[in-house]
Amino acid sequence: MKGYILLTVLAFTFLHGYTAVLEVKGPSEPILEGQDVTLECVDRESELNMSTVHFQRFSKYTKTWYRLETDQEYFYRRCFLYDVDVRREENRLVLFIASIQHWSEGPYRCVSEYSSAPDNSSQPLTIPIHYMREVAVHRSGLGYLTRNFHSVQDLKVKLGDDVELECSTSASEAPEFFWAKEGDDWILPSNKLKLEKVSDQNGGRYTCSAQSPTVRSLVKKRTISIAVLPEDAAWYESTNGRIVLMVSGALLVLLVVVISMTAYLCRRANQRNRKGPIDDRSQKKPIYRSSVESLPSTAGDKQPLV
Repeated sequence: MKGYILLTVLAFTFLHGYTAVLEVKGPSEPILEGQDVTLECVDRESELNMSTVHFQRFSKYTKTWYRLETDQEYFYRRCFLYDVDVRREENRLVLFIASIQHWSEGPYRCVSEYSSAPDNSSQPLTIPIHYMREVAVHRSGLGYLTRNFHSVQDLKVKLGDDVELECSTSASEAPEFFWAKEGDDWILPSNKLKLEKVSDQNGGRYTCSAQSPTVRSLVKKRTISIAVLPEDAAWYESTNGRIVLMVSGALLVLLVVVISMTAYLCRRANQRNRKGPIDDRSQKKPIYRSSVESLPSTAGDKQPLV
């Protein structure tokens, strides 16, 4: 009996005094958004049963760590796009993330359930995810709303006008921009392209390329065409003229709506003011003391009360 108690105490002491040496291993090469990612939790001393270890992910919104394999977290993970799959195979703990997105970069860690030491978890691992959105080209110097309202695709300018284009994109890292013209061998390392007093030779197809400084294979491009109109072309044939027409049309529609609503509200207010108090004198009739509607009284006249 004493031996059994001693073994129990030793086992309890071992479980609660064990310091897990855990580590999360991830991919060594750069990860692009949309790729599949596999993480593995390993015990560097190979003494821990991996069935007692689980993965956790840190939520920057709630500022807490969430377990990624319990049933009660299933709804949370699926609704908040934590598309993960935890697998246990031959004393291995593996986390599989299908088509990873930039919001799922982590951090991740693995934690031992039977270790009471402060360092019962691994060091957090954040997966650097590289991404880049499509490139947009617009005229420089325009306001934010006008710039996003009209993204340049086919640009028409008059002979002798100045043109300044700017390309932009959203990426995990500030990209490097390059301009090039089809048929020419020059490259402009900038996100802006400026053409002063355009001539017929300036017409053609221009391509803006955005390249990641870390992952050179991550490149997005946008090609536009510039057509040079003769000097006597109508003002509305150019791209600027079309923008003016669209903006003016939108403002005109808005002005018509405002005037119509104002006229309707004024007309409704005038109709209310024309209605006077209700004249109910025609509905009044005399009440005599001998009538049923009269009230008891000691006066003895036959004059109507009203």
